[in-house]
Amino acid sequence: MALEASFSGYQNLVERLNRFPQGAPPSEQLFRILKLLFSEEEARLVALLPIRVFTAEQAARAWGLDDATTRKKLDDLCDRALLVDFEEAGRTTYCLPPPMAGFFEFSMMRVRGDIDQKALAELLYRYINVEEDFAKALFARGQTQLGRVFVDEGQLPDAFTLEVLDYERLSRVIDTASHIGVSLCYCRHKMAYLGHACDAPREICLTFNLVAASLIRHGNARPVDVIEAKDMVQRAQAHHLVQFGENVREKVCFVCNCCKCCCEGMIAARRFATFHPVQTTNYLPAIDAGQCTGCGQCTQWCPVEAIVLTPDEADNRKRPKAVLNSDICLGCGVCARACPSDAITMMARFRRVVTPVNTAHRVLLMAIERNTLPHVLISNQVMRSYRSLAAFLGAIFSLPPTKRLLAGRQLQSRYLAAMIEKLHWQPSITTPKESTQDPKEGQPKCSTFA
Repeated sequence: MALEASFSGYQNLVERLNRFPQGAPPSEQLFRILKLLFSEEEARLVALLPIRVFTAEQAARAWGLDDATTRKKLDDLCDRALLVDFEEAGRTTYCLPPPMAGFFEFSMMRVRGDIDQKALAELLYRYINVEEDFAKALFARGQTQLGRVFVDEGQLPDAFTLEVLDYERLSRVIDTASHIGVSLCYCRHKMAYLGHACDAPREICLTFNLVAASLIRHGNARPVDVIEAKDMVQRAQAHHLVQFGENVREKVCFVCNCCKCCCEGMIAARRFATFHPVQTTNYLPAIDAGQCTGCGQCTQWCPVEAIVLTPDEADNRKRPKAVLNSDICLGCGVCARACPSDAITMMARFRRVVTPVNTAHRVLLMAIERNTLPHVLISNQVMRSYRSLAAFLGAIFSLPPTKRLLAGRQLQSRYLAAMIEKLHWQPSITTPKESTQDPKEGQPKCSTFA
């Protein structure tokens, strides 16, 4: 009771965070994290902010403050990367990012003296790595995942180069970004305070487009050009790191260069492997047993332990050979890069994976799967339409699994496409107008864009 009373000022913020698909289950550790990052007054104010992108005028009305005071508070929160602001065509809008990928990471993506980062690192480690609720809620709920892996383009055979789609190429993400920022790797920086960080590069976490512009503007990321960004990716690949980014085709916000030991995405991919917590690439490694020498480099560097050495029964001496578990393989290409005998070749998966078009598409899919769609669609929860929609969706979510699946498909194929056009998560976001069936791949494919 004493603990609950001491953190009661943060309860509303926790409730607000959990209206978004990427929430944060209540925990003693969570309240302590929020207390380090927000004052109690800030927590009260931030809890009143809309779910979607908002203006300073909207925040002023929600807070009951004048415009000048509101803008000062918003700018201070952006300076500390607790909010993200978007500037376009002379207009500024704001957004409260989720804890992850969001202000949890942003809090550790630079060295700062305004908070006790060692204490924060310990709390984050206990909340995310030791306790299970947050990681399970983030990575093991629903089919639409927060992040996806990029295949190492250099490991694809020449015959595939024309088949690789633009959104699958990290090089294309870098080439087309309006802004590129680099910051410290949150995961390795956090582990450094705990004495467990590996020797992989740390200033290597890339952000893109309007999120990068905000972080750069407020001193939370360093601006880099296309050449330096690609050099960083090459350096990451030389250290056998995995490129893990936002699970969207357009306007990717972040790409991390992940090690298997520190990075939470890779840890979750192993911890919750049966839930497929990370979106895979469209490729799988094919192992040539005749060329495999059993050196173990692929097993050493595979981030999710999808390759093991097994005695070859066809070999009189039963020398070990690499064997792939394709059910948990991410298709990153790290094993092919690490193999000194060129025994591993990347090949196309039998069925292509489906990647959401953009952030709005991904968030709405996650909201449908995680029962938070009413909060996402309507920010003002006192409106009569909010209560009606909540009742309607509540009835759908209470259906038996088979009927709920059919209703969900209806929402995704008709209602969802229309709602994406009306929602604004970032300025100038492109959204699908219609969907057609790709007869070759058997997967939905967007045909036109706004």
